[in-house]
Amino acid sequence: MADSTRVRRMPQRGRSAYRPGLGDLTPRMVPRLGAYWVTVYRRTWKGSVITSFLMPFLYLTAMGVGLGGFVDDNAGPQALDGISYLAFIAPGLLAVTAMQTAVFETTYPVMGAFKWHRVYFSMAATPLRVADIVGGQLAFAVFRILLTCTVFLGVLAAYGALDNVVGGIGAVLVVVLLGAAYAAPMMAITSRMKSESGFALVFRLGLLPMFLFSGAFFPISQLPDAIAWLAMATPIWHGVELTRMLTLGSVDGVAALGHLSYLVVVLLVGWYFAITGFTRRLSQ
Repeated sequence: MADSTRVRRMPQRGRSAYRPGLGDLTPRMVPRLGAYWVTVYRRTWKGSVITSFLMPFLYLTAMGVGLGGFVDDNAGPQALDGISYLAFIAPGLLAVTAMQTAVFETTYPVMGAFKWHRVYFSMAATPLRVADIVGGQLAFAVFRILLTCTVFLGVLAAYGALDNVVGGIGAVLVVVLLGAAYAAPMMAITSRMKSESGFALVFRLGLLPMFLFSGAFFPISQLPDAIAWLAMATPIWHGVELTRMLTLGSVDGVAALGHLSYLVVVLLVGWYFAITGFTRRLSQ
């Protein structure tokens, strides 16, 4: 397919050296995939009710109220610079929820579209370009992140963990960016995997450590320096810090700009490698 609107047929020897041009990276026809993704969600939304609506409630009840009450009674608010443990953990849980949703939406669903349902190959046989296919999948993941985190924000408000409405809205926008910064690289990784068995390593050695050492549950200053530096190198830490700034109304402009820049860079790098990964897979 020599047409630039289709999947590039790369020479067998040159596939590893493929470098997409700027035009290949720019989606143009993503809205044409809208009907497909609406149909997908209409048929699958019931399976996401628990993760999208019930899990935020359980998280906040167990960690924020249950554990939070124990921490506040024994350590006092002074242990967290005068704020309750619920107020401390709430933005962290919001960011962690965005990360988990992004990873879940771009592992098995993306693998299925390549390996089992072969939906992407059908899309590639139309005038849709690789950037459009990647953009459609990423847009759907962002929609799922936005929906889940908006519900979570409502739970936070119901528990009294959100005093600043503007900050809450800003926090949702930040965690959507955070989710996209996880979704794009995860799509790149999934497109290069031949088997779903590799997801066990992704969840256990990637997602779980980032969940635990994200700064959502305790300040990473409590960790050894080496582990703290590793934690700061992950997107989730930047998302947690920025979300906490917004929900607590204590935004540091310079630090916030640094966190945003980091997430945008990760998103753009992930987008590039997602394009190359999808192109190679669809060219086989």
